[in-house]
Amino acid sequence: MMAIYSPLRSYQAMLFVPLPFVVALLLLVLFVTVLRRDEETQPNRPFLALILLAVLQSVLSGLRWGYGVQAVGVIAPVTAAMVPPLAYAGVSRLVRTSRRPLAARIALHAVPAAVILLLMVVWRDVIDIALVLVFVGYALAILLLMRPGADALRLAPFEGAVPAYRAIIFAAAALCLSASVDIFVFLDFTWTHGEHALTLISASNLAVLVILGIAAAAASRSRAPAETMEAALKLETTEDKETIATVDALMEAKRLYRDANLNLDRLARKAGIPARQISTAINRAMDKNVSQYVNDYRIGEACRLLASTQKSVTEVMFEVGFQTKSNFNREFRRVTDMTPLAWRQKKGGAGFLPVSS
Repeated sequence: MMAIYSPLRSYQAMLFVPLPFVVALLLLVLFVTVLRRDEETQPNRPFLALILLAVLQSVLSGLRWGYGVQAVGVIAPVTAAMVPPLAYAGVSRLVRTSRRPLAARIALHAVPAAVILLLMVVWRDVIDIALVLVFVGYALAILLLMRPGADALRLAPFEGAVPAYRAIIFAAAALCLSASVDIFVFLDFTWTHGEHALTLISASNLAVLVILGIAAAAASRSRAPAETMEAALKLETTEDKETIATVDALMEAKRLYRDANLNLDRLARKAGIPARQISTAINRAMDKNVSQYVNDYRIGEACRLLASTQKSVTEVMFEVGFQTKSNFNREFRRVTDMTPLAWRQKKGGAGFLPVSS
């Protein structure tokens, strides 16, 4: 993984800096935070495992380059090969349910680590190349899953879909960065006998581990990029109108948007319409993703409550289906171009009572 291991790089140890162990500690704190945050819901176990693996990789990096413990070179490349499959498995849990048995999925994603372990015995010189292929391959697979944008996260709550989408893109970029570093280090040893490799290894290892850890934490919590011009120019169809009319009626009659855990898959089941059909209709006819569509309903009701009741902003936020103030404030500003407090003051709501922000 990402320059943590290479048989070519063992010729010297970096100057002792305890930074890898500090990073490991911070990642461990992040893991505990995510675990506590998700204790009332079903956690995304692959993402949790990815954070723990980042902790282990950071410790191995510190032992290898800080203390010159060469024995970790046996462990590092194998554990490195487990990083991309865990990232992909975590993303998959937000995108779709798998019909394969758990044992079959574990066996499939264990193949890269098994291959690296085999190469350590029979052909150590190609381990770097194999790791590059693993990282690039899984990064491309993740980006392929994310082609529809935030709407690809069918099993993620709408409130967290956009931040999760961005975090996943960052994670895929980190995997590509890791592969790029490995390629650069390989070429550096070939051309300059590793003159620049040590500095790059020291900085890039920790940077990629931090990016992956934070991305996994953000994605597990589960404004998409603007649609392409090609998609925007597609004409609305009769089926699109019927689909949106059905979903609109469901939203207004049952107020599904109030469900903080509502996601595209659940919305599709309630409407009796395929998830892809709902996503395509809203994207094509309304030029927005489903997350924004649902949040428009939430903000619409929030505006009415802020103007006509004495409920605090926080109470309104929870009532309409938001769970965090940051998402609520961001979406409120997207729809109204002002903050919830500014809206209430403009509409003269809440009388003389103090309002929490």
